[in-house]
Amino acid sequence: MSSLDDASPVRVSADCALQSPAEHITQVITQGAQNHFTEVIDVTSAGMKSLSFVRQVLAACLCPQLLTDHSLPQDVRLRAQCLLDACDGGSVGSYSPSAGITHVRQSITDFITTRDAGVPSYSKDIFICVGSQGALMLLVKLLARGEGQTRTGVLTPVPCSPTLPLLLDAAGVKLLPYQLTEERGWATEVDELRRALTAARSHCEPRAIYISNPGNPTGHVQDRTSIEEVIEFAADQGLVLLADEVYQDSVYGPHAHFISYKKVLFEMDPELSQTVQLVSFHSLSSGCMRECGLRAGYMEAINLDPDVMHYFDVMLCFDISAPITGQLALDLMVRPPKPGEPSYDTYTQEILLTKATLSQNAQRAWQVLNDLPGMSCQPAMGGIYLYPRLHLPPEIIEQAKVLQVEADVLFCQMLLQEEGVLVGTGCHRDGDPRRHHLRLCVLVPADALEEALARLRSFQLRLMGRFPHANKGVKDKHRETAMSVNLREPPRGKHI
Repeated sequence: MSSLDDASPVRVSADCALQSPAEHITQVITQGAQNHFTEVIDVTSAGMKSLSFVRQVLAACLCPQLLTDHSLPQDVRLRAQCLLDACDGGSVGSYSPSAGITHVRQSITDFITTRDAGVPSYSKDIFICVGSQGALMLLVKLLARGEGQTRTGVLTPVPCSPTLPLLLDAAGVKLLPYQLTEERGWATEVDELRRALTAARSHCEPRAIYISNPGNPTGHVQDRTSIEEVIEFAADQGLVLLADEVYQDSVYGPHAHFISYKKVLFEMDPELSQTVQLVSFHSLSSGCMRECGLRAGYMEAINLDPDVMHYFDVMLCFDISAPITGQLALDLMVRPPKPGEPSYDTYTQEILLTKATLSQNAQRAWQVLNDLPGMSCQPAMGGIYLYPRLHLPPEIIEQAKVLQVEADVLFCQMLLQEEGVLVGTGCHRDGDPRRHHLRLCVLVPADALEEALARLRSFQLRLMGRFPHANKGVKDKHRETAMSVNLREPPRGKHI
């Protein structure tokens, strides 16, 4: 896979490179080596138990003999039979239509219509792919054209998902960075979007803007006014709007609520709702489902040219279809047990536990991180990550330069070696090189997070103790900023 520039593969491979030493440390501990920690704690990705209803239904689909096993709840067996009937040949081993199983696509449209308070959705606009990023890849390939000053560009937030820069590059388009404002809770400012667009037009052809809401990895959540301003900006500039809404089920901040881009668009001026090209994405990677490995997601395309939609369907014919088990899991995600059904109570309790754990973990981690010297952290309003900033001593930054690695990568390597905690490196490609961050997943068991935070605290206090001058006059300033963002209403007006 090629890169946009030398920074692109370094950022993603840094996380991959940390996995190997983490596995080595685990192996050494298993072989009896003495260490002050007994296991490596991974807080780079979700680590909660799967939903019982989802796994039970999939088990019955994979092993149809279970359809007559009365140890499974009746609604599980009925649902599994219904899903098998929707598969060709009644088997999960069959192929599906290129855009996905018809029954599942209809379930998705029903879910979207209900979520958006009656704004209609149509199965012809739904395409099921290998995860939301698989859908994004195919769509961006459709946008890609030209070279040099005519090469397609996509406005992309900084920071963003660490895989996004390589995805855009592999699709043949140019990443056009716009900076999220950390001091305002990772807000997107319209003036910054205009600046980024103006700068980009001198060397490429911007054709789309990518938005992550709730933000990955920042945890910011946009309100209605925010979304309206982005839609108006996209309309004024003739940009396709790409809305990543994977963490829509994981909003927990005070005054924060998820509103889909589609709902807001259709409640605006009809001229906008009939012309703005919007593509939204969702997948099994959502906070409550946590079934990333099943590799299925979907996109809904609004106001795209019918010929483009047809060509997208044709491209799906030549691409790898989403696994049937993943498509069935999508159906379970958008059509969960109903009140009165045998699985409803257990399912509801598991969902509530996941959301409570996520909310409490995010608050607990935010408090701990802001109490540490050399760190500051904006509060997350949604999503599954915190994105704390490192105020590193100059000596660490110089050492990183000597080793030819990013300073936050060096920090993560040291934390892993000394305390056995695996965290994600910052993903601020094209951002301010003076800023360094970590990516911390808070969708993990509370005891695991607490242990990880305790080890991180021990390491950070030890590190900053070596350079007591480095943190003078910095901590209180950034902590007060983070506190003020947490306590006030979501940013309004120009701040999105």
